[in-house]
Amino acid sequence: MSTGTTTIRHWISGSLTDAGSTRTSPVYNPATGQVAAEVLLAEAADVERAVDAAWEAFPAWSQTSISARTKIMFGFRELLNANAGRLAEAITDEHGKVLSDALGEVQRGLEVVEFACGIPSLLKGDYSDQVSSGVDTFSFREPLGVVAGITPFNFPAMVPMWMFPVAIACGNTFVLKPSERDPSASLVIAELWRQAGLPDGVFNVVHGDKVAVDAILDSPRVAAVSFVGSTPIARYIHERGSANGKRVQALGGAKNHAIVMPDADIDFAADHLSAAAFGSAGERCMAISAAVAVGSGADLVVEAVSARARAVKVGPGREAGSDMGPVVTREAQQRIVGLIGSGEEQGAEVAVDGRGLVVPGHEDGFFVGPTVIDRVGTEMDVYTQEIFGPVLSVVRADDADEAIALINANPYGNGTAIFTSSGEAARRFQRGVNVGMIGINVPVPVPMAFYSFGGWKDSLFGDKHVHGPEGVSFYTRAKVVTARWPEQAQASGASLHFPTSS
Repeated sequence: MSTGTTTIRHWISGSLTDAGSTRTSPVYNPATGQVAAEVLLAEAADVERAVDAAWEAFPAWSQTSISARTKIMFGFRELLNANAGRLAEAITDEHGKVLSDALGEVQRGLEVVEFACGIPSLLKGDYSDQVSSGVDTFSFREPLGVVAGITPFNFPAMVPMWMFPVAIACGNTFVLKPSERDPSASLVIAELWRQAGLPDGVFNVVHGDKVAVDAILDSPRVAAVSFVGSTPIARYIHERGSANGKRVQALGGAKNHAIVMPDADIDFAADHLSAAAFGSAGERCMAISAAVAVGSGADLVVEAVSARARAVKVGPGREAGSDMGPVVTREAQQRIVGLIGSGEEQGAEVAVDGRGLVVPGHEDGFFVGPTVIDRVGTEMDVYTQEIFGPVLSVVRADDADEAIALINANPYGNGTAIFTSSGEAARRFQRGVNVGMIGINVPVPVPMAFYSFGGWKDSLFGDKHVHGPEGVSFYTRAKVVTARWPEQAQASGASLHFPTSS
């Protein structure tokens, strides 16, 4: 274990702990390229300590009145709002995104907390009076027990907040395994939960790698697992968790397209395409990575987007005026640069080249500049692979039907968008694409918290989307009660026949 830098520890049963961890991993400041801290990597026994704490806390928390749980949720909401700046700084320092973007991430997570504050209405059951003579039927939902979240580096606050506010409000206890690349945000959140009055053990954080992930998937006391990450890992999480009898929702990768129709406002579309492609250095599961330019306006689209790409100011996330920060690691930087080169070698035209970008004073930072690649073919690596960087590929199509077919042929189905002034084209698009989240003149169609987030095809494994109404369904299970209260002198009416109404 390193002693020369700060060590980021686990959070179990209401306090920081080393548990039994002896392995660590470096946490970088992507803007400088320097190691900022070391994070503990949990062993299987450390995960079980967190599960122990959650297991012990579950009986009392699940029986806590819904009004008392809601009061704590409201308190957490106020603390989160008051500490948004502190949380955003932790995100920027370890992820690299600019502060304004980090604050936006916190806000979108806060909206899920606010949704969970309405849990009394969300958990209301059904009641049917007199379904048979003297018999009533009603239903209600109960929490599952210990549930876990395994979350990615690109949204170290928002994605966990898609999960744990709903799970905890429903009466479950929670074990979070955040990305080891930017783990500090999860500990800020844990501190805020404690200040809000959440009982010890209801929310726990274990840092780690595949060892920790497998321990969560194999633990017989973890009832459900939520995951967001790449498609290969999502498939693995779903298969291993399901084989162990758990509920699993595993959100995978994406290759999000945006169609630009000839009747679109080109300046409007270019503004939003560049924001969707280059915001957060393209490290968003809902980033637009492929623009499908339809018909005669394709050259204008490339020209307009390229101009905006050149105007993006790239710099450290904490520096005022930076529009876009670095990518998260040196390995990510090298992979993105390699894919740009691959596209060029395979015949695409690099209209704006972000390779070799150097930010003065931050020469060792993990920077890649905004990149626009024109005339990309669907067989090219830069198209088939999820780049997860500030690269916009432009694919050309003759008409809307060809563009829709191109989207549907892609194995991913997370998000997509169309820019058009035609209601008919928009309606045909929204009904024709096989994608879970659709934007009409909205390039990043992330649903509000009172809807659910989730894709189709290789972008989702499992049958439930995350947060919103489907999140409540995922973290609870239904009971149906059929009741009769006969008078003492009343005949029982019992029969060996199958019961029917009367």
